[in-house]
Amino acid sequence: MAETVNTTYNDDSIQTLEWNEHIRRRAGMYIGRLGNGDRQGDGIYVLLKEIIDNSIDEFSMGFGKRIDITIEDKTVTVRDYGRGIPLNKVVDATSKLNTGGKFDDTNFKKSVGMNGVGTKAVNAMSVDFYVASYRDGKCSYAHFSRGNLLENAIVASTEKNGTLIRFTPDDEMFNDYAFHMEFVETMIKNYSYLKKGLTLNLNGVAYKSENGLLDLVTENMSETPLYPLIHLEAEDIEIVLTHGNSYGENIATFVNGQNTRDGGTHLAAYREAIAKTIKDFYKKDYKPEDIRQGIVGAISIQIQEPIFEGQTKTKLGSTYMWEKQVKGADGASSVDRGPTIRTFVNDFVTKYLNDYLHMHMDIVPVIEEKIKASQAEREEIAGVQKKSRERAKKTAVYNRKLRDCRYHFSDTRFPKGMEEQREKTSIFITEGDSASGTITKVRNANNQAVFSLRGKPMNCFKESRKKVAENEELNLLIAALGVEEDLDNLRYNNIIVATDADDDGMHIRMLVLTFIMKYYPELIRRGHVYILQTPLFRVHTKKERRYCYSIEERDKAVKELKSGVEITRFKGLGEISSDEFVDFIGENMRLDTVKLSDEESIQTIMEFYMGVNTYERQHFIMDNLRSEKELEDINI
Repeated sequence: MAETVNTTYNDDSIQTLEWNEHIRRRAGMYIGRLGNGDRQGDGIYVLLKEIIDNSIDEFSMGFGKRIDITIEDKTVTVRDYGRGIPLNKVVDATSKLNTGGKFDDTNFKKSVGMNGVGTKAVNAMSVDFYVASYRDGKCSYAHFSRGNLLENAIVASTEKNGTLIRFTPDDEMFNDYAFHMEFVETMIKNYSYLKKGLTLNLNGVAYKSENGLLDLVTENMSETPLYPLIHLEAEDIEIVLTHGNSYGENIATFVNGQNTRDGGTHLAAYREAIAKTIKDFYKKDYKPEDIRQGIVGAISIQIQEPIFEGQTKTKLGSTYMWEKQVKGADGASSVDRGPTIRTFVNDFVTKYLNDYLHMHMDIVPVIEEKIKASQAEREEIAGVQKKSRERAKKTAVYNRKLRDCRYHFSDTRFPKGMEEQREKTSIFITEGDSASGTITKVRNANNQAVFSLRGKPMNCFKESRKKVAENEELNLLIAALGVEEDLDNLRYNNIIVATDADDDGMHIRMLVLTFIMKYYPELIRRGHVYILQTPLFRVHTKKERRYCYSIEERDKAVKELKSGVEITRFKGLGEISSDEFVDFIGENMRLDTVKLSDEESIQTIMEFYMGVNTYERQHFIMDNLRSEKELEDINI
């Protein structure tokens, strides 16, 4: 018999949420994912950034040359020395949506803060939020909890002008979170590189840059550049450029001080402008991919009212440098637009880079030699890859290896109602029919794909590029990811390596990561690559069942469940039943982010893990790898 559903729709069905309750219920609309701090894009870092952005905007307008930031356990304090929030508007500015000073370009010409929302989101998502504005001998302060006002007043003060905000993210929203200081330090360093003359003190350590983006690229270079870094500046734009011998491109991008790690219209314009300018300079029909192979650099632009894709602001979506509504003499409205970002960047690079090359003729043959080497290698492997893929198609291997999903990250227009799913598009790279079959059975077919490896893939570190190009398995993986020609065609936002938690599984994981690290390191730098955590143990009684991801979790579960405990040790993904596995790849799946900071040498990392078996590596493995015996030695 069908279940009866109450479909009554009357006056009582209409709800009005308070501003803070709306933010808390729809957190993803404002800050993207919540998380616990283990990933660079987790919500607690977005909250921190929203507060710092406001202080940065003050500096950009010429007020305050210092920002003090302290993080103690779970509480953050940010103090700037700008103008301070107008005293009578402190409560409104931090607790009323669509209220702020950035809706026109009078007081904040090129801000990055979320107009009228950012600070309110921090307030609503914090168990404790305190704001104090110091102006002309007075202090206006307000104290909130989860967006609810506890107290506010205006009192006398001897503090210097500026704003202080202290907040503690809410454990109810950010489950068991912690700030990872490497993420915070990277954020603060980037701010210093982009705002010359600004000092940022993080827990007593001062960060300041004298040379802007030149310092950023110089300090993060993990290889010796082929020629001295080119550093060019003009109003609203700054670029740095050189070449190295690594594969791919490593270009950091920024808009109004925001690190747009997923690029956007400014990166596309920069890449296009570099290729066009160098091609025209040499008057030869070089391919853009050959010109940009091994490029290392950065671009920062300043625009008015930038439009970002997604609330975490990691990709620029703006088309124009500025645009605003204006009214004519007849009262009719029209849109006044500045140049397109593409035109602005292209004009700058064309003029300044071309002039630089003419003035520094010593680097001209070095660049051309690099281009020719990239061209020769590309042409050599192109035919090999084509033959490999054609052979795979004839044997129908491709269809057996990839169980695709319906929607993809590279889709320019996601189906209506599915926009939020774009960020969740994932491909699980696993080994063997058993594991891939289990994941395929329980996955969300809208946004989760599965690619099945056959045994251990090639160790790319030890082989030539041509030999790798001949490898059918890796060619099919490249095709599945969609990155044969351009990283912007990436078909999945999350590349998840899902292998068994045994020696063979660990080895396969390292082989896959070596391939990505060597030829597509940007995928790691942009935060697309993860390792799936799956439980090592099932600890259960007749009444309760728990899954444990470590020996420590197992021992804790055994202690708490007390008597009648049974323990199952999972040695492979295929041993986990489908009805159990659905929980491990759903909304709460555990992922370890594969990290690669710019200053880390890819060559050094691969040499250590995948090169000759050295004494140092043997001891590292002995010190860090749990043995099978240790995992199975259960003491109850």
